[in-house]
Amino acid sequence: MRKSARWAALAAAGLLALTSLTACADDASSGSGGRGDGKGEKVKIMVGGLDKVIYLPAMLTQRLGYFDAEGLEVELLTEPAGVQAETALVSGQVQGTVGFYDHTLDLQTKGKHVESVVQFSHAPGEVEIVSTRRAKDITSPKDFKGTKLGITGLGSSTDFLTKYLAVKNGVNVSEFSPVAVGAGATFIAALEKGSIDGGMTTDPTVATVLQKKLGTVLVDMRTPEGSQEALGGPYPSSSLYMQTDWVNSHKDTVQKLVNAFVKTLKWMSTHSADEIAAKMPADYSQGDKTLYVSAIKSTLPMFTKDGVMPEGGPETVQKVLKAFNPNIKNATIDLDKTYTTEFVKKAAG
Repeated sequence: MRKSARWAALAAAGLLALTSLTACADDASSGSGGRGDGKGEKVKIMVGGLDKVIYLPAMLTQRLGYFDAEGLEVELLTEPAGVQAETALVSGQVQGTVGFYDHTLDLQTKGKHVESVVQFSHAPGEVEIVSTRRAKDITSPKDFKGTKLGITGLGSSTDFLTKYLAVKNGVNVSEFSPVAVGAGATFIAALEKGSIDGGMTTDPTVATVLQKKLGTVLVDMRTPEGSQEALGGPYPSSSLYMQTDWVNSHKDTVQKLVNAFVKTLKWMSTHSADEIAAKMPADYSQGDKTLYVSAIKSTLPMFTKDGVMPEGGPETVQKVLKAFNPNIKNATIDLDKTYTTEFVKKAAG
């Protein structure tokens, strides 16, 4: 039953993911143990940046042992930007993608049918940063004209949201330059070198930028309130989305994946940022655990507690995309086909 209602921080990590992906592509496209019964079935999930806090539930679910508890062998792969993770899914290299829900709408206009099966968040978790040297000149998105703004990749959700903020504030998308700089170290280097005037990124990159005094926050969309102010409503972002045909032919497996993720979201809602950080791989803190905990704490408000699509969320996403994307503006999108609540309802018991 359906209802209407992000280059990697470390280049080596990206190369590792691509190597792993190539090695696994053949059996992934064939369904990878495609019995569909979930009994020890191997599932490959591409994440648009495993170390990004907005996608934290993916690794946390594995670290908590919830995939194993459901009888699944889940391999988590990483790509530097959500748009690249999306490509891995539609090419059949993986069975699922942890990325932004907005890709489901964009793909539908291209004849690709994918759907969110569990919604991690009801806010983007994104922050528009302006470099310290340009802070006096850029005080709102109205000042984007003539600027170079960093995004993870062209066609990524950071690209989408940056364009919307510009258009909403009277700046045409042709009047500024989006620059693909990835996240983490590459985003920070771009700020330091002055190759971008600002940009959209997430934690822990945000926390590092602020600590180093390289930039200041211009627009904060890490909370539902921030999403409402910037975008006019809840903005479902991080999710597990999959090809609809695969979902329909592997329902038992999808249910077990959703069960695991919903358990994680509930666990997150009852544990502190310190406790969550303690469960994550040590290298995710990049040598500064205090800063990492702070990053998690700042981003926690974006997450749902039950994996359910927020009411009015799909409509907000459609409004945002239609504001600047001519393909979507002139298209009829069936929002009911971009997500399903079937599995999260069952996971809730």
